[in-house]
Amino acid sequence: MRDVKVKILGALLGIGSLLLLAGCGSSSGGFKTDIAVPTNVLTGLPGINGPVLFVKIDDTIAAHPQIGLDSADVIYIEQVEGGLTRLAAVFSNKLPAKIGPIRSARISDIDLMANYGRVGMAYSGAQTLFLPVLRASNIEDIGADTEPASIFSRDPARSSPTDMVLNPKALLKKSIQVEGRKIVTAKSVGWKFGPLPPGGVSIKSAEIKWPASKYKAVWSASAGKWLMVYNGSPDLAADGVRLGSPTFLIQQVSITPSIYHDHNGSYTPFSNTIGSGTGYLLRDGQEIPVFWNRASATDPTTWTLKDGSPAFFHTGQVWIALTDQKPTFVRAISSTPAPTTSK
Repeated sequence: MRDVKVKILGALLGIGSLLLLAGCGSSSGGFKTDIAVPTNVLTGLPGINGPVLFVKIDDTIAAHPQIGLDSADVIYIEQVEGGLTRLAAVFSNKLPAKIGPIRSARISDIDLMANYGRVGMAYSGAQTLFLPVLRASNIEDIGADTEPASIFSRDPARSSPTDMVLNPKALLKKSIQVEGRKIVTAKSVGWKFGPLPPGGVSIKSAEIKWPASKYKAVWSASAGKWLMVYNGSPDLAADGVRLGSPTFLIQQVSITPSIYHDHNGSYTPFSNTIGSGTGYLLRDGQEIPVFWNRASATDPTTWTLKDGSPAFFHTGQVWIALTDQKPTFVRAISSTPAPTTSK
């Protein structure tokens, strides 16, 4: 009986040794694992798909440098009154300590947010006629009008109206854990990540204009991204980081006056992001003509090439400029002919 037990024990030890050897790397001696690394669907980078926080940020000269933008997954540039621009930043993976300066919502935001689902929207007020429309849309209203000053505070180093700063971690903790609000977690909104699409032209920079504002995206091969220039000056975050992105989208949209206006009588422009249109994908130092399509507010926006194949984005933060004006490209000087672009 004892001999039988010894044989069984030896067999078990042998099997264990084989399994241990099978899990060891040949060179490092470490264990091989098949554990998948979580990926954020909005950036394609390792990360989590947390609750989606949609934040409205001032984009005037007085608002710069802005706070927390380098942690955003997606940043939209949209036109507001007077031809100025305002930013809509989407956070789902990493929350910075502070975000700001926080400003008011606009009519174009409703369609942008619908792409993501029921997001938590952080903002500072809205026009009187528009506010009930916004609150009736598919959002969790967690703006400054409904939250305490401990979460939406004032920065004494800044002047009104560009001094409101948000504590996003405290806001989401209160909204989700304390109040039980149902804020959607990040999901795909239509774009795909992959290799550089064909048909591009090498460029040094692209300039995008609105009536009273302009951005330039300058390619940096060493940084591997487009560095942002705002109204002629390098665009820096408040922590000193140069803002930029591996993927910059120029989305050609229709911009028309809405029924809403500010106290000066200046009408709010509406940027239509539903339907279809053209645009430019900027990545890897190239501009690539693309087409966008979105059947309804709740449908994702697909980005394709002329032949209908996907226009793959580069992994990383994504910037999307909503404009009705044609960009200006500065071509890169190359010793070899650049690929031609079909217009």
